[in-house]
Amino acid sequence: MTPVRKVPAVTAALALLMGAVAGCSDVPAATSGPPAAKSTPTPDASSVPPPPADGELPRGGRQIFPKYRLVGYVGLPGSPALGPLDKDLDAKAAKLETLATQYANGRTPQPVLELIVVVANGHAGKDGLYRSRLTDAKIQDYLALARRHRMLLLLDIQPGRASILTEVKRLEHWLKEPDIGLAFDPEWAVGPGQVPGRVFGRTSGAELDQIATYLSGLVQANNLPEKVFVFHQLSSRIVSNEKAMKQHPGVVTIKSVDGIGHRSDKEATWRKLTPQMAAGVHAGFKLFYKEDTRHGALMTPAQVMALKPRPELVIYE
Repeated sequence: MTPVRKVPAVTAALALLMGAVAGCSDVPAATSGPPAAKSTPTPDASSVPPPPADGELPRGGRQIFPKYRLVGYVGLPGSPALGPLDKDLDAKAAKLETLATQYANGRTPQPVLELIVVVANGHAGKDGLYRSRLTDAKIQDYLALARRHRMLLLLDIQPGRASILTEVKRLEHWLKEPDIGLAFDPEWAVGPGQVPGRVFGRTSGAELDQIATYLSGLVQANNLPEKVFVFHQLSSRIVSNEKAMKQHPGVVTIKSVDGIGHRSDKEATWRKLTPQMAAGVHAGFKLFYKEDTRHGALMTPAQVMALKPRPELVIYE
């Protein structure tokens, strides 16, 4: 695996992210099941609004595309370097609502909150897996926020040395909700003896297909609307044999192209990575408020929507 220092275009961004992650080393592990009634730190479940009626999506229906255009913010509580969702959440949700309308382009805007619930660390931790987990109480807070504003909630996983499928299955009680989807950051999925941030993590089309298969089973077993599954990709080396992915009933798989830098560099990454998408995978695009603007102005919605293929998901970090 290629050391980060050999990829200068991305080194600064990774260093910044790892600095933020280091500040989250005290994030306690989430419980392995739904919040227990006697757990004092866990908010009362009545504080979370009910799920969308009739098992539908937050703004109606059971299918994501072609009705909706997804526009989201990513973040982690108390870590502004990892995106806007660190504080002032209702104000951020209102701002996201306005931003999403700029991407409609004939579709219904559907705002998305992408919450990092498993965050890669530069230190081993008690179990040696180089990751921390957000508490169920915090996830519940963000679910309440999403439901107040009729938004989708995505649970984002940066697994460190942990098994990605194990981390996904640990969130099953959340993923059974009709308005919660999944995101996976494979650049933070490292092997034994490797440390997140010092090397790029990797995944494969076969591993991504395993995750989609599992999600499809949840959708069918629980009569859920379509579930969003996003995987992020910064460079071609991060996902091998991508076209091994298959389409699965009830799962909308989206590849978020996470190129960093000047507009021309981001567009070059887009042109390189989108032709590799497997059949049925949808295109997503990520913008970085800090890393991108070190190299020029942040791309506008009009510039993003001019990309070919046109993104169906746009994420801001």
